[in-house]
Amino acid sequence: MTRIRPLKRNTARLLSWNVNGLRATYKKGFSETLKNSGANIFALQETRVHAHQIDESLLKTETYTSVLAEAEKKGYSGVGTFFKTAPDEIHIGMGIEKFDREARFVLTRHGKVWVANGYFPNGSGKNRDLSRIPYKLEFYEEVLKRLKPLHDDGDAIFVVGDFNTAHEEIDIARPKGNKNSSGFLQIERDSFQAFLDSGYADTFRDRCSEPDHYSWWSQRSGCRERNVGWRIDYILASPAADKLVSDAYILPEVLGSDHCPIGIDFSKEALS
Repeated sequence: MTRIRPLKRNTARLLSWNVNGLRATYKKGFSETLKNSGANIFALQETRVHAHQIDESLLKTETYTSVLAEAEKKGYSGVGTFFKTAPDEIHIGMGIEKFDREARFVLTRHGKVWVANGYFPNGSGKNRDLSRIPYKLEFYEEVLKRLKPLHDDGDAIFVVGDFNTAHEEIDIARPKGNKNSSGFLQIERDSFQAFLDSGYADTFRDRCSEPDHYSWWSQRSGCRERNVGWRIDYILASPAADKLVSDAYILPEVLGSDHCPIGIDFSKEALS
């Protein structure tokens, strides 16, 4: 991967990426992606790994260290956050056993900025039914609740990750054909909207009103090449955090997963 884009002076970078298995993504060049990203903080979802299953040198490099949330079930779920400077605070999990055993949440504080890294559940069950919808909606609700005291205090919060929901028709290539699919059900979209109603901003959409920008594509042949995708990965910002943001973008040229990274650039002063 070539360098994403130059960072302006006094600017920091936050990236988020569902890697669809960290070990697999390392084999596809994640070390170079991380090295060349310019990210101060790089949040990963669906890591699907325990620390002992991967070389320690990959989790702690000359530039980055990391924290992993490990699911009880090996090869499943998980989130991890890489950072150039160790966070001032690290909170793994939400204190709710049914979510924490799937390792879906890590909250870190970097100076004045909080980063909530979440891997929001898919609503589909093992048999491609909608049996996980209640679990998914409760996770949305609990993340909002977990962050509410910080939000009420006016803190700068970025909520990042794979939300597994396309918010509006503009965020999905085939909206009519997916009205009954998990990820575009109205009840899921309403749960996403609850973040915006609470004061969070969709950093990318607030800066780009154009269609055809997606972050996930089915692995069926040709979907990515034809850009038949979904925008289900987001960086949301509380009012104090949104004021810090100078740019928001999606990086479909970065390969290695069925998702692509998304990012923001923001004031570096906030990290101190």
